[in-house]
Amino acid sequence: MTTIIHATDPTEFLGIVPALAGFTPRQSLVMLPFHGARTQGAMRVDLPDTEVDHDAFAEAALQALLQVRDVDAVALVVYTDDAPQRIPDGILLPYLTTAEVLVEVAHQAGLRIVESLCVTPDGWADYLDEEPVVRPLDGIHPPADLPGIGDVSGDQTAGAALPASDLVAREHVGRALRELEDTLDGHQQSRSPLSATQNPMALMMADELLDDLPHFAEGLLESPSDDDAYACAALLWCLSRPSLRDAILVQWATDLDFGRRALDAQMRFSGGREAVPDAIGKVFLGRGPRPDPDRLGCALQVVRSAAARAPRDAKAGALTAAAWLAWALGRSSHAGEYVDQALAIEPGHSMASLISTMLAAAVLPEWALQRA
Repeated sequence: MTTIIHATDPTEFLGIVPALAGFTPRQSLVMLPFHGARTQGAMRVDLPDTEVDHDAFAEAALQALLQVRDVDAVALVVYTDDAPQRIPDGILLPYLTTAEVLVEVAHQAGLRIVESLCVTPDGWADYLDEEPVVRPLDGIHPPADLPGIGDVSGDQTAGAALPASDLVAREHVGRALRELEDTLDGHQQSRSPLSATQNPMALMMADELLDDLPHFAEGLLESPSDDDAYACAALLWCLSRPSLRDAILVQWATDLDFGRRALDAQMRFSGGREAVPDAIGKVFLGRGPRPDPDRLGCALQVVRSAAARAPRDAKAGALTAAAWLAWALGRSSHAGEYVDQALAIEPGHSMASLISTMLAAAVLPEWALQRA
């Protein structure tokens, strides 16, 4: 979203930041990239540790900012739980060195500094003031004329928690997954038709996966599997297999026809016959046309629901898929939550490790940085 900023003072500006971010940041550096008087939103990174190399941190943050096309100015806001310190000649703001280095690096890159502010539990202050004064937070109010503002009172992790699930639902999905695995694994090992002696529900779901996996994945967006243990188990089975998982994620980011191409390419790649086409790899890296955010959001809800009902040893694939979908939507904080959970279950998970590395390097999908 491109927004024209009409804030006439820092208090009004601070009221706009949570609305643009979609949450109230905590222990965060928020950067707002500007082109003239317009900003496309807010970029958030965790505040650095006390032992950090400030120059390296500032350079990394700036590189993330410069991914935004046509950026010519930046506003910086530090949200911290630390309070300002009283010193003999005034007030020492927390993360002052971090802010000063960020401003210097931004100036060196030719960027204009719109604001450089600090928000603490005791109040807010301006890093650019020679003698900073802590002003009360109660003067900060969200703008009334910015459309589409929902509840932004939560911090950057708000909404990342998996949906609630009861023990009965998890047991049903676990049993369905075991039956489905027995059916599909037996079929793959013997290369014979599916056996009629298998559980009819597992047999029907296995037949659907083998017959038309893209159609199954598309159907989940149209009719989520919240009450269907076997559909949930089938999705978990797919997401635990990299070639199928990747094809499904690419399909959800594009459409059914592209999903069929992606699955065919993944099968050829798995068989060692040929490499995955660049057009498919680019989608996975966040390049190309911007996906439909409603479609990605629906897919994320489907995967989150599956992860919530999955047995612990089957959660990693679904959590990793949730991380990629959140990242594709520009929700890096949520992606980090899901990746951490996946790696806690399966420390060597390759895709979760890759996404974790991307998040640490502040790599964003190119389509999240395109002008709407």
